[in-house]
Amino acid sequence: MAVASAAPGSNFSKQLLFFLLALILFCDACKKISLQVPSHLPVDALVGTVNLKECLQSASRIQSNDPDFRVLEDGSIYTTHDLILSTERKSFSISVTGSQTQEHKVIEVVLAPRGKKLFERQERQKKDPVLKRSKRRWAPIPCSLMENSLGPFPQHVQQVQSDAAQNYTIFYSISGPGVDKEPFNLFFIDKDTGDIFCTRSIDREKHDQFPLYAYATTADGYAPEYPLPLLFKVEDDNDNAPYFETKLTTFTVDENCRSGTSVGKVTAIDLDEPDTLHTRLKYKILQQIPDHPKHFSIHPDTGVITTTTTLLDREKCDTYKLIMEVRDMAGQHFGLFNTGTITITLEDVNDNAPSFTETSYVTEVEENRIDVEILRMTVEDQDLPNTPHSKAVYRILQGNENGNFKISTDPKTNEAVLCVVKPLNYELHQSILLKIGVLNEAQFAKAPNSQTPAMCTTTVTVKIKDSDEGPECQPPVKVFQSKDGFPAGQDLQGYKAVDPETRSSEGLKYKKIKDEDNWFEINEDTGDLRTVKVLDRESKFVKNDQYNVSVVATDADGRSCTGTLVIRLEDFNDHSPQIEKEITICQNDKDFAVLQPEDLDGPDNGPPFEFLLDNSASKFWTIEPKDGGKTAILRERQNLDFNFYRVPIQIKDKRGFSARHILTVRVCDCTTPTDCKMKFSGDRDIKPPNVILGRWAILAMVLGSALLLCILFTCFCVTVKKTVKKCFPEDVAQQNLIVSNTEGPGEEVMDANILLPTQTSNICDTSVSVGTLGGQGIKTQQSFEMVKGGYTLDSNRGGGQQTLESVKGVGQGGMDTGRYAYTDWHSFTQPRLGEESIRGHTLSKN
Repeated sequence: MAVASAAPGSNFSKQLLFFLLALILFCDACKKISLQVPSHLPVDALVGTVNLKECLQSASRIQSNDPDFRVLEDGSIYTTHDLILSTERKSFSISVTGSQTQEHKVIEVVLAPRGKKLFERQERQKKDPVLKRSKRRWAPIPCSLMENSLGPFPQHVQQVQSDAAQNYTIFYSISGPGVDKEPFNLFFIDKDTGDIFCTRSIDREKHDQFPLYAYATTADGYAPEYPLPLLFKVEDDNDNAPYFETKLTTFTVDENCRSGTSVGKVTAIDLDEPDTLHTRLKYKILQQIPDHPKHFSIHPDTGVITTTTTLLDREKCDTYKLIMEVRDMAGQHFGLFNTGTITITLEDVNDNAPSFTETSYVTEVEENRIDVEILRMTVEDQDLPNTPHSKAVYRILQGNENGNFKISTDPKTNEAVLCVVKPLNYELHQSILLKIGVLNEAQFAKAPNSQTPAMCTTTVTVKIKDSDEGPECQPPVKVFQSKDGFPAGQDLQGYKAVDPETRSSEGLKYKKIKDEDNWFEINEDTGDLRTVKVLDRESKFVKNDQYNVSVVATDADGRSCTGTLVIRLEDFNDHSPQIEKEITICQNDKDFAVLQPEDLDGPDNGPPFEFLLDNSASKFWTIEPKDGGKTAILRERQNLDFNFYRVPIQIKDKRGFSARHILTVRVCDCTTPTDCKMKFSGDRDIKPPNVILGRWAILAMVLGSALLLCILFTCFCVTVKKTVKKCFPEDVAQQNLIVSNTEGPGEEVMDANILLPTQTSNICDTSVSVGTLGGQGIKTQQSFEMVKGGYTLDSNRGGGQQTLESVKGVGQGGMDTGRYAYTDWHSFTQPRLGEESIRGHTLSKN
């Protein structure tokens, strides 16, 4: 089956494009190119396209030597007027010059009229009928259709033939879009000849190609060939003019911007085939409104609008309109085009400085008036109103050294408002000259090649009017020094006010309005003070060593002023360090207590403190300063019994001023002081840390010890020859010693001094033993009990007492309590004889 090309239509412009795409032959680049064209070529008809880049990569000059043709920069060849070619070939050349190397090349173009080849073929077919049909393969040949063809219709498109027609009667059919699919009935085929026809014109923007299938079958339905795919491409016709995406586009740019500033980019759309001359667009500004001077330009290819001058001034014209044109066919005059309007708005910048409407102002105000408006001033500014570029900021540059004036901006009117905020005194100044400047909130933006203008200023003369005014308390606060402890009944200089008219204090009356602790009384005529109390720096009414007294001075007309007298007290070392008198030591936690003295005097008469213990207390306690002498640690020398103790201590401040304190120390079996069950009481008999014996107790102990030695010596001299068990009756003394602990005349005795033994000692001979002491073994157990001032040898006579058992170190689980050997008693009493002797001597002196 074969496929044959169809004849062109009668419309020459459509035929031209149809045949152009059918054949472009390149014989040799830059030498010779052959193009098959119709014999009739209308004006501005596309003849063909040559590939200039195969000759030169970049060409700066392209020129045809035949005036009948012109060549564009992309290699497209167009006719300049209507041409009718003869049967002979027509040729011309194109000269190309390189843009960089200036290399020159020539391309020869040969135009072959299609009518001559068709005539030669017809003549050959007449001479040799065999040539009317030759064997061809069942294969597709590319075919193109021209968009918007004018007919006549039906228009022959292509012919398909099968080689099987030599042996069979073949019928042809087609299917696909344009036949039995949308758009229906666009194509049909002659079932006998295989000629395919188009019934109407085609819009490429709707259907750019048609994939069809051709079939060859016999009368009985036999298909000797496979279905043949056919692709009909629709060649583009430049039938769509480009258009702007939006008809009205708005851009903004700052006024006074530099030349070449980008304003915006316009874009256009062309529905024709992309990457062809039909969609190669060029932009142009047709008109600027207002049109003078020309401020804007546009890049023809990208559509970017830029400024061309630095003279854009919003204050002269704030909006420009540009009438834009976009044209296809690379901007050629025969290309399709459209127009649009671009609006460019100028953004305001602060390029105009504000200026006062007057060069000077005069106003007046009464003296002593405050918070009063005295003047309003206006400015002119050509920048955009109600923006930081035009809002004014006013400053007082000179004349307000005392802070009497304040200037502000009225946000509604942009005026300057001048006010008096501090009283003016006519007696000091009758007029004041102010210099005032103005700027904008936004920083000034100078135009290119211009200078920043100086600040605009004006002067204001403020005249002060005299008025009858009351007394003045100047300064409002007066300070004088006084010593701590200044006695009562002494006179002090008070607060003095003056009449500004007479500059004297005559006729003024004074009265106290604040004296928190009532330290003073005031003389109503002179304002002098007299102390009614001792001035105490440590008073709760003194803050930061200062005591304040407020005084009001009143003239004859009842006008007054108020002043404050500050008495600054110099510190005097009149307070000794004080300390908490009752402390607790929890032995389960620690064996010390922290002492934190307080001194009401100032730092110069306070810490570091010096801590001293009495000699009697230093045997059982130690004290160690901490924190640079601000605190101290009181520690036990040895574990004391759980009881109350008196500890004399002396504390000195930095200047040596000291106080003696008796601390009540509670030694308790606890973890925290709140757990201790022993309660502090002022009537409690505080126990000394050791047992002290009187003179008579010492004498009794000495005699008892001598008697005990005699008895023991006698017992050791007795020998026993046999085992004898002797038990004495319960009512016999059996070598029990009763120790007396009576002192002097008994002034310290509260209970009976001598008590009977709590247990009888039995001496039993249990066996015969041979020893160095006469061969008789003696086992002796003796019990002693001594009571003196609540101290006993028996550990069961009350918790917390110092006992022989506690000294010996025997617990309740050890030997039988209440019975001790002589050596135990001797070791307990001997160290205490000297202490009792000393104490007895002290008591006898008292």
